[in-house]
Amino acid sequence: MTEQLPDAPNAPRGAAEQAVLRTALRDCLILVGGLAVLGSVVGLLVAGLPGLWGALIGAALAAFFCATTVWSMLYTVGKGATTMGAVVMGSWLAKMVVLIVVLVIITQFDFYDRVVLFVVLLLGAVGSALLDYRAVRNGRVPYVETDTTP
Repeated sequence: MTEQLPDAPNAPRGAAEQAVLRTALRDCLILVGGLAVLGSVVGLLVAGLPGLWGALIGAALAAFFCATTVWSMLYTVGKGATTMGAVVMGSWLAKMVVLIVVLVIITQFDFYDRVVLFVVLLLGAVGSALLDYRAVRNGRVPYVETDTTP
C-alpha cells in the first residue's frame, strides 16, 4: 500500500512529500480513533468511569501530538531548511508546554485513571512514530527533482 508519485511531470514541487505526510496523518488519526474506542472500553472494564476518562484524555493528547507533528511537516514542505527547523522545533516546544500544562491542571483532579491515561498516551506515541516511519519507508519520494520548464 504505497502512495504513487504524481504522474504528471508538471506536478507541483513537494507533491510526493505531501502525499507521504497525508498518509502518515491519516494513519495516525485512525490509530488515535482506535485507541480512543478500544482504550475507552478497556479502561471502563478495568477502572470504571475513571478509566474511560483516562483513555479519552490520553487519546486526545496523542491526537494533538500526532497531528501537530505532521501539520508542521506539511506546512514546511518546499520551504527552506531554516524554516522547517524553526517550525518543527517550535511545534515540539509548544507540544511540551501543552503537555506540562495539561498534566499540571489534571493532577489536581481524580476523575480519571492515571495508569489508563499513561498506557493510552504511550501506545499513541509509539504507534504514531511507527506509522510515520512506515509512511516514509513506503512513500515514493524522488531523490532528485529535475526542472522541466523550458
